[in-house]
Amino acid sequence: MLPSGGERTGLHTALGCAAVLIWSTCVGISRSLTEGLGPVTAAAAMLLLGGGLGFAAAAARGGALRRLRDVPRPYLFGCGSLFAVYMLSLYLAIGLAATREEVLVVGIINYLWPGLTLAFSIPLLHKRTGPLFVPGMAAAFAGTVFAAVVPGPATLSRLGAALAENPAPYALAFVAAVSWGLYSALSARWASRAEGGAVPLFLLVSGALALVLRFVLGEQSHWTGRAVIETIYMAVGPSLIAYAFWDAALRRGRIVPVASFSYLTPLFSTAVSCVYLGIAPGWNLWVACALVIGGAVLCGRSIRDR
Repeated sequence: MLPSGGERTGLHTALGCAAVLIWSTCVGISRSLTEGLGPVTAAAAMLLLGGGLGFAAAAARGGALRRLRDVPRPYLFGCGSLFAVYMLSLYLAIGLAATREEVLVVGIINYLWPGLTLAFSIPLLHKRTGPLFVPGMAAAFAGTVFAAVVPGPATLSRLGAALAENPAPYALAFVAAVSWGLYSALSARWASRAEGGAVPLFLLVSGALALVLRFVLGEQSHWTGRAVIETIYMAVGPSLIAYAFWDAALRRGRIVPVASFSYLTPLFSTAVSCVYLGIAPGWNLWVACALVIGGAVLCGRSIRDR
């Protein structure tokens, strides 16, 4: 017996939640990988392998090219461009962070995207907001302030000093958050009725761009057994399965519950990164996580269908 429409919607929503859990491992493992390979080499390896495996799996099912031809062109080109911007921005931000502690800050800034997804859903998906939306966004952005300053009073001068010392990874992490928030909302708008997505193609294009950038920059890489294992995991898990799950959830699931569960990603990611990278986080990072999560929760509770 085939599942009903409601059951299929619930399944796709569950896939989106599974994607969030897989993504929680991304920042810590990516940092370990970029330390040996360099950020663009690591991104190219993960994305090209993930995209290749995705196309192989789609070809094994049959009808892959037909489904790709049926994908709406705005989704294919618009969301594909945002996907590439997100990938390159995130991995460059992780790789350019001066220390492993700074990587945790990059992760928290990147995880503004759940709140931004809801913010973009207002004009793009015709949602309406309640009075909690503005305080929620303010709390989420305040979390990034606490993340960016070393333990101590969170003043504007301390924030300015932290940003001036190494602004590139913070700026790239914010670009990643904005681009993924837009990608998530526009996927739900442009491809909600499509039979299939184009994640393997997006991965391959993003990986090809990273490969070109790698040769332009002349980045040096040092491959080890650990780097190979981490590359395979990142290609299969966060770079293929998680994005395919997320794409299916956005197109066929319920975006508000999925985005709501994703509020917890900063907490999951920070905890996993601390364990994997051997970091003892300061109090400011836990305050930052609480503010980003709390802000996203407030935003989610204020979003309703028109």
